Amino acid sequence: MSTKKDWPLWEVFIASKRGLNHKHVGSLHAADAEMALENARDVYTRRKEGESIWVVESKFIFASNPEDNDAFFEPAKNKVYRHPTFYDLPDEVNKM
Repeated sequence: MSTKKDWPLWEVFIASKRGLNHKHVGSLHAADAEMALENARDVYTRRKEGESIWVVESKFIFASNPEDNDAFFEPAKNKVYRHPTFYDLPDEVNKM
């Protein structure tokens, strides 16, 4: 039988309302995905803060290295059209 120390670390993401992005809210240890989901519900949505929960085992998350930011993000700086900051949006368009 495994001990709590052997349980993998899980990252928890919550969407507060339907259609909104999931946001990272914390981490927890659990023996498997089902336990992680149930524990995430109990710990992070006690007051009905969420509409949807994702749990991802931490070892499966890959991230860019902050030391490589210049080289990694440089090509995007030349593509200003990907960031519509110069467009006027109508009032009916929200959550952008």
